[in-house]
Amino acid sequence: MAELRNCPECNAFFNYTGLREVCHNCAQKEEDLYQEVYRFLRKRENRAANVDRIVEATGVERDLLYRWVRKGRLHPAMFPNLGYPCDNCGKITNSGKLCEKCQNELKSELRTFDAAKEFRDDIERRERGTYLSEKK
Repeated sequence: MAELRNCPECNAFFNYTGLREVCHNCAQKEEDLYQEVYRFLRKRENRAANVDRIVEATGVERDLLYRWVRKGRLHPAMFPNLGYPCDNCGKITNSGKLCEKCQNELKSELRTFDAAKEFRDDIERRERGTYLSEKK
């Protein structure tokens, strides 16, 4: 079911259905900008352009470029210098929400946490008293 929302770009009312975050007019403007960026990147000499170069040449916003790469509209496989910032440290990455370094740090911290929990559980198990009843 659609809900009524304000467009974050132009502040107009629109029915939000979960597909687009902006109204129809702003979505059309974004699509036009996407086509301009895609035409720029299709040229052989521009395929290796980074985000700064694309912003400079086309005038599109950096956040919009990041959103297109994150959604998969612009593929880093085809355009190797494209990416989006890591949610943790801000370093440019091509897949997932975290860069490789942050993923490895998180995995390491989880392994440490699991080992500490296992150690605490082991100590608790050992300190439990065992009561034996006498047979009469």
